[in-house]
Amino acid sequence: MEKDVQLLDKLVASITSEVGRALVCLVIMQLSIKTIEPGQSIRLHKGGRSKKDFSWCDGISMRSLDKHYVTPTLRKHGLVKLNADGFMMTRSLAENYPYSIVYKANVRGARTDWLLLVEDIEAGRIDTEQALLYLISQLINQAAAFEGLAHEVLNSLTYLLGETEPHVQNTVVRIITEHINRSGYAARVMEIAMHSLMQAIQDLNGFAGVELMPLSQMRSANKKHGNIADIELVKDGQVVEAWDAKFGKSYLRDELEELIDKLSNHPEARVVGFVTSGQPEHLDELESRMHDIEDLFSVQFKIISFDEWIRFQFQQVVLENEITENDLSVAWLQAYVESIAQRRRDIAPIDEPCHHWLELLGIILKTYLSR
Repeated sequence: MEKDVQLLDKLVASITSEVGRALVCLVIMQLSIKTIEPGQSIRLHKGGRSKKDFSWCDGISMRSLDKHYVTPTLRKHGLVKLNADGFMMTRSLAENYPYSIVYKANVRGARTDWLLLVEDIEAGRIDTEQALLYLISQLINQAAAFEGLAHEVLNSLTYLLGETEPHVQNTVVRIITEHINRSGYAARVMEIAMHSLMQAIQDLNGFAGVELMPLSQMRSANKKHGNIADIELVKDGQVVEAWDAKFGKSYLRDELEELIDKLSNHPEARVVGFVTSGQPEHLDELESRMHDIEDLFSVQFKIISFDEWIRFQFQQVVLENEITENDLSVAWLQAYVESIAQRRRDIAPIDEPCHHWLELLGIILKTYLSR
């Protein structure tokens, strides 16, 4: 069992903002299946009666079990941050091969450790119920550690905001920009930063007659989900303003063409833009196509840098409302930290693991506190 404990520990330790969650949840499902019915194979992950779809005659529909039982339970208890569609939507886990040591699909994360566990489970070398309890206890410990870290970082935020400073906006922009640039999976963190600024504006009643949509799941700003962009403001159920974060991308010719398809489904949009982490490039080449988009859809379209977008939002809010730059800056940092600390899941349901992001944010806040 000691070897298998090490494998389970490696699985939990492999969870990052980008990889690892699906394999941990799959092992939870496989251990649960074997605990309930030891004779059921956990290699044959497709089963059904439809003649149109591939399945094994002795297989089991792991996608259905995941969607109806495993993912809802793990999300309910905050043990693993998961997309509501379930981890079995991951294409690499749905190939038409049995789960074995020679499974062909390119699975990201602790792939070897998972497959070794599958071999031991199928060979009866693991007490599946004890292994399941151990794995869940590790996730509970991880969740408790995150809550402790969140409390610590929020305390640091309270102390920092309690200090008066003549240029609060500059400090907040520096903190958030530094955090984005130093974070793993920075593209997602940039989305969260942009969305949290819009949260702050909404918290201060800075939107007139429009409402901020909750933060979308990563990679959902596409035709399949009906989104225009990462950040969307709606009025009467229709998107009127939308902004898409483009971290590490400065030349956006392909993105312009994709936007045309999206706007075809949202002719009501009035302001749409791409926000780049650096300075946009070759705008002179794109100018004609940008004008085509504006004329075709009667929309105001922009490609601007993150810094320019921040100034644009601040200027609009300050000009149109009785809100100061300092008030908005404080509200932005508050919303940003609380979002990453999982305190705003109604408006910012972040399904990626946030521990490393929050840990780094705490370090940055303490650095500014010590100045």
